[in-house]
Amino acid sequence: MRELRWKYRDLPMDLADAALVRVAEREPIRRVFTVDRRDFDIYRPHRLGRFQILP
Repeated sequence: MRELRWKYRDLPMDLADAALVRVAEREPIRRVFTVDRRDFDIYRPHRLGRFQILP
């Protein structure tokens, strides 16, 4: 997760966001349910591209 926090160092990526992005990369999950649209619209999981943000 350190790499993710470095990659997005210009954003306030907290530990919880980094953990969710890492799990999405490991489990190939593209859909996320979040109210934190602003940040998750920017994050790009490795080899998955953009998240599909729900709702």
